[in-house]
Amino acid sequence: MNSAKIFSVAELNASIRGLLETQFPFVSVAGEISNLRQPLSGHLYFTLKDEQAQLKAVLFKIQQRYLSDSPADGKFVVCRGRISVYEPRGEYQLIVDTIDFHGVGTLQLEFEKLKKKLAAEGLFDQERKKGLPPFPEHITLITSPSGAAVHDFLRIARQRFPQVPISIYPVAVQGRQAGGEIVDALATINAHVRATVIVLCRGGGSLEDLWAFNEERVARAIATSGLPVVSAVGHEIDFTIADLVADLRAPTPSAAAQMLLPDRHVLRARIDQLCARLLRRMGSLLERLEDRTATSAHRLASMQHCLDRMLLQLDHRTTDLERAAKAVLAANRHLLERAEQRLHLTNPLTRLQMQEQRLTDLHRRFLAAGRSTMDSAQQALQRAAGLLEAVSPLATLARGYSIVRTPPPEANVVTDSQQVEVGGRLYIILHRGTLECLIEKAGRSQLFEKKEECGGE
Repeated sequence: MNSAKIFSVAELNASIRGLLETQFPFVSVAGEISNLRQPLSGHLYFTLKDEQAQLKAVLFKIQQRYLSDSPADGKFVVCRGRISVYEPRGEYQLIVDTIDFHGVGTLQLEFEKLKKKLAAEGLFDQERKKGLPPFPEHITLITSPSGAAVHDFLRIARQRFPQVPISIYPVAVQGRQAGGEIVDALATINAHVRATVIVLCRGGGSLEDLWAFNEERVARAIATSGLPVVSAVGHEIDFTIADLVADLRAPTPSAAAQMLLPDRHVLRARIDQLCARLLRRMGSLLERLEDRTATSAHRLASMQHCLDRMLLQLDHRTTDLERAAKAVLAANRHLLERAEQRLHLTNPLTRLQMQEQRLTDLHRRFLAAGRSTMDSAQQALQRAAGLLEAVSPLATLARGYSIVRTPPPEANVVTDSQQVEVGGRLYIILHRGTLECLIEKAGRSQLFEKKEECGGE
């Protein structure tokens, strides 16, 4: 035992490499491609697998020009090459020279079969997909809390809209138990968690790594979810059954955060733009109201002038009536004097009584005519005064209306609840006096909203 040679790790790996390259100078291996990747070097790294084992393989860039087809996950191939050892990591692998393509592997066939079945049932139809809320109130991630995918999602979410709460429902995203845990998570979130959207979140991987998201039970759980589901599984080139059934497919977890959450900076700029437009509209409306007020004031002044003219006419008519009444009385008095003279001369008692009765009747008729003329003139005056009062702003205030303004120095007229903020102050002008008020609540009147529904303006 003590005389046995002691190898360093590098020496042992080199010896094993020599033995393998000597014993297997050229081999042909049949299997299914999985976990295919191509870094910046251009070389293709993948795994050959069957139902019992896996073998790492590499196809250098210079050999790819001789291929009859493009390698892809799920394809069944025969690779020809030599066995070697990558000494720095002690991993043995197949250095591929050529690839013969023999069709699709077992997992890929299962994928296509399930895809065709669910498509026939309508689970991929756009009509059955639920819409996403423009501003999610709560997002729940179904993912592995230790994976890079969840950190990518949270990083983008914090950048775009950090006010939205995000909860994580931890599950296995790879392996035999992953599918069942995902199904249970979907059921639990729909039943108990106060979420507005669910995100299935996982990083990239091989076909078998992502297989939990290709299981039929997972697809049906997504389809029956009452909450909208976003599938953010794998990289952009990865496609799963969950992507097809989900209400939205995001190419990456980071992209899912971008698609779900608005950019707060863009949103703030849009709000500022809308506020500026609102202020311009309000200014234009106030100008029109000022023009209408000026027009009303002009009309009021015109009506005042008309009323003054009518009052003057009434004075003239009153004077005329008084003059006419005095003339009638004078005439009657003159007649009476003449009658007295005739009576004194003739002394007929009967004629005197008749003349006296006639004089009384004439006097009553003249007084009635005067009162009628005075009543007509007074009614005309009252109608003119009522018309003047109807258009007076003070009369409007007296009926219970008021003028609401913002505090000085602006003192803008308030016509919409959206002009003010809770906590601000208002000045209310009444028929008698003013009020200074603190705003505790602002909102639209349901009374006016109902009128708008009935077509009123």
